[in-house]
Amino acid sequence: MPISLAWKHRAYVSRPRDPPSPPSTRRRQLKPSYRLDRLDRLLLWARRREALNYERPAVSAQSTADRLWASLKASAGDIVFGMEDGTVSIFGLVFGVAATTDDKSTVLVAGATGAVAAAVSMMAGTYLDVETRQDEARAASAIVDLQVEQNPAAALDQVMVRLRAAGAGPGQIKAMTGLLQSDPAILRAAAGALAAPSAPDTTPGPFVQSLWMLVADFLAAAIPIVPFALLPVREGRVVSGTVTLILLVCLGVGRAKIGNRGVLRTMVETVSIGVAAALAGSAMGMAISHWFGG
Repeated sequence: MPISLAWKHRAYVSRPRDPPSPPSTRRRQLKPSYRLDRLDRLLLWARRREALNYERPAVSAQSTADRLWASLKASAGDIVFGMEDGTVSIFGLVFGVAATTDDKSTVLVAGATGAVAAAVSMMAGTYLDVETRQDEARAASAIVDLQVEQNPAAALDQVMVRLRAAGAGPGQIKAMTGLLQSDPAILRAAAGALAAPSAPDTTPGPFVQSLWMLVADFLAAAIPIVPFALLPVREGRVVSGTVTLILLVCLGVGRAKIGNRGVLRTMVETVSIGVAAALAGSAMGMAISHWFGG
């Protein structure tokens, strides 16, 4: 090799070279950020999947339990009333039948059919009553809305009359007048609250209350019947009377708590009604047996 070519070759070999750049340099430079974006999307998807699988059922169960408990508290009066009605009516019925026969099947048939019929009847009555009251509340609210829209001055005067009757002073009346005149929605809400305090949206629906009535009435009606299914009629009378009296005492306490009344008085009233029903049923059964029994 000539000297000049050998020198050029050594110079070319000894010259530091840059590493070869692949053709997809730009794509590889963007690939880390692309991988991060994709990883973020996968993590987000995993979190959403986990939330759907674990969080939603728990929230749904919790909300269902809360709604059930709220419905139970809102329908407490209907439940106590249904239990009292079922206990008293079936207590008198089974004692009236048991006073005239020692046949267990006769007592059970009369008590069971009476309990079912009474529970369904109370359910239907409660449904119609609640539906009627809610329709009346909606109608009253619609009348108030129309009055506020057509004649707000008259609606304001009615609210002020109610406030003066409640003992509001001149300063309070003046302040309330300015507040109600400033916004028709506030005037509508105040007039509606005074005209129909029990708004239809604040109470359970007719189906919910009637369902609670059905369950309460039937369960309470079963209390006087069960002893006759487990024991002979003679022993069943004693056990049924004892258990039913205990239930009536508990219902009297519940009525007193709900109505904020005296416990002793309410308890005596409830027990007296149950005893009177049993005596009336027994007297009627014995009279019919005597007159038509032959």
